[in-house]
Amino acid sequence: MGRIDIIMGDITTQKLDAIVNAANSTLTGGGGVDGAIHRAAGPELLERCKKLAGCAPGEAKMTRGYKLLARNIVHTVGPVWQGGTQGEDEVLARCYRNSLALALEYQVRSIAFPSISTGAYGFPVDRASRIALREIRAFQAANPDMERVVIVCFDQATHDAYKAAERDIIASEP
Repeated sequence: MGRIDIIMGDITTQKLDAIVNAANSTLTGGGGVDGAIHRAAGPELLERCKKLAGCAPGEAKMTRGYKLLARNIVHTVGPVWQGGTQGEDEVLARCYRNSLALALEYQVRSIAFPSISTGAYGFPVDRASRIALREIRAFQAANPDMERVVIVCFDQATHDAYKAAERDIIASEP
C-alpha cells in the first residue's frame, strides 16, 4: 500500500503530481484553500475553470497546475456541514474517492489533499479526518499505482486531529 503523510504547511508549495483544491461549486476561486490555489496558480486557472461549468458536491474535475509546482489540480466540492443529517459524510467520502479516481485516470502517482470542508464549510475536523483517511487507505489498497498521498494541514489543530485519527485507525486494524 502507498504512503500517507500528514504534514503542516501550504498546499500550494507541494511538488507532487497533483494537489486537490477544496473548491466551491463555481470553481472560480474564493477564500481559504481555494483562493490560495487560484492566486498561486495564476489567472490562467480561473480562465480554464470558467470553461468547466462548475462542479457538484462530491464530484471532481482536473486542470493543469499552471504556475504551481504541482503539475495538476483536482478540484472537488465538499459538503457544507448541516449537523450531519443531510448525507454530509457520504458527500465528503465521495470527494476523496472521486478525486483519487480522477487522479489515477490521469496517471497521477502522488497527490496532496487539504482538509476538505473543515474550514468555512464547518465540517467537524475530527469526523472529517477519519473519513479522509479511511477513503484514502481503501483507495490505496485497491490501487497500488497511487504511491504517495499527503494531507497538508494548515494549522496545528487540524494536524493534531489527523494524527489522532491515523493512530486510531492503525490501532483498530487486525
